[in-house]
Formats: sequence, C-alpha cells, structure tokens
Amino acid sequence: MSLAALIAAAGPLATEHANFGSLTTYRVGGTVRVLLTLDSMEDLATIGPWLVQAGKPIVVLGNGSNLVVADGEVDVVGIRLGGEFELIEWHDDGEAVVVKAGAAVDLPVAARRLASDGVVGFEWAVGVPGTIGGAVVMNAGGHGSDMAASVAAVQAWRDGELSEWTPAMLHYDYRSSALSANDLVTSATLRLARGDAEAAGVKIREIVRWRREHQPGGANGGSVFRNPVNEHAARLIEVAGCKGLRVGSAVVSEKHANFFLVDGGGRAQDIVDLLVLVRQRVFDDSGIQLESEHRFVGFEVTA
Repeated sequence: MSLAALIAAAGPLATEHANFGSLTTYRVGGTVRVLLTLDSMEDLATIGPWLVQAGKPIVVLGNGSNLVVADGEVDVVGIRLGGEFELIEWHDDGEAVVVKAGAAVDLPVAARRLASDGVVGFEWAVGVPGTIGGAVVMNAGGHGSDMAASVAAVQAWRDGELSEWTPAMLHYDYRSSALSANDLVTSATLRLARGDAEAAGVKIREIVRWRREHQPGGANGGSVFRNPVNEHAARLIEVAGCKGLRVGSAVVSEKHANFFLVDGGGRAQDIVDLLVLVRQRVFDDSGIQLESEHRFVGFEVTA
C-alpha cells in the first residue's frame, strides 16, 4: 500500500516498470519497479515523505556509468534528477572561486565551462563520464586529482531529511566516502581557484586526447576495478592473460584491460560473470584480490 501511495503522490513524476539498465552506459539490464524523475527541491519535498514510507531501496541514476542493473525487473525505486539539479554557478571569494553545482551536472560539461572562464583545478573531471552527485559519493577522480581535493560542502537527502556534509564528515578515501548508496545528493559546493583560461583549455584538450588514445569507446561502464595500492588493475588483468576474455556478450577490452565492453542487446549477467572470472584469474596469478568500482543493482555481487 505504501508503494501505491508513493506512486499516487508522485503522479506524473513516477513511471512504473521503467527501463533502467538501458539508461546506463553499458546499455543493458532490466527495469525498476518505479522510476521517479525529479526536477526541483520542491519535487523532492513533495514525494520525500512518501518515499520514506514506501520502504524500498533507492537507486540514483546520474549518467549511468559504473552501474550494472540486473536483467529482468529489480524491486527498487530509481531516481533521475534534472531541471534545477542540472544548474551550476560560481563566484569569486577572495583568492578562491566558490562553485555551487547541482547533483545532475555533467562532470565533463562542468570542467569545460569552468576552464573557459579561467576557473582551474577541475580540468581532470573532463575525463570522467559521470555527474556531480555520483562523483561526490564515490570520490571520483583521475589525472592526478579527485573530488576530495575541491569539495567544501555537500547537501544530501537521507531518510526524509536534508543535511549538510562537511569534508570532515565525508571521510573521503580512495573511491569512497561516508555517503551511502541510499543517500540522495542534491548539490555540492566546490572551492577552486582563478587561473589562465588558455592553459586550462590546453589541459582539457590533452586529457580528452589521452582518453581517446588509451580508453575504449562503445558500451562500457568505465573502470571496472579499483587500483590496488602501488599497482594498476589494468596491468594485473593483462598479465593474467585476460585481455579479450569473453563471457557471452561481455568482453575485456583489448585497448584497456580495466574496461569491459558489452555487445548490443547483451546481458547484464554476462558483465558480472566476466567480472567474477577476471577477478579469480588475477587472484590466481598475483594473489591480489581486486575490488570493483561498479555498483550492482539486483545482484548478490557487491564489490
């Protein structure tokens, strides 16, 4: 009854039995019981109490990278943010630049816009195919930096309440934070700096060039495994002889071993089976247990 009440309260914001896996960057997987599309804090305030009462796990979908959704239907509430959550603005504050970004802001878009205005320190994000919200939760990073380097505050919804998270509360570590999968990030405040717009543009172009040269295109979810301390997951996978290894519709990229590609019309289960197989082969070869960067919805596999 509580789920029915949520659907009734959400009205046009809710879609039952909605495609979800196809919205990820792997483009495979099934549906969720309900998908909520929220465009404003007012939308969240309206459906928030009903969402709590429904008692279903929530899964927030940004750009859908690093996310694997099981085939069939998963009994969760999916959430997509748009509208005012896609807004970004910034202003000078002494020697710093304060940036307020909604959770649905695309990282590459933010990196380009900031760099073009001479705001530096976020150029690295042009190579990360995610959104501010997801990046805040997992401390996304690359090219020598990460979210922890610039996050000053995060606003997140948990169990019906909005709260402000400071960097100390977030407990940032490599690809992790104190935020959980059921926390709905609404916005983040970053502290960056003024710099040379032309130099920032050059850095942006260099990162994009590097990514095109070293990472595959096609349907993939980004880096599959975290890099172990003082090691690279891609090297371990390659040394274990896993480049080109295939399970059904999923295959280890020949271009970068820490990326999996999926054939059109493939199965999410194949991704998980390939991940388990690669992890076992790497362990057998090196004794190192790889941990996945992906989130799994509807699977027993969690890391």
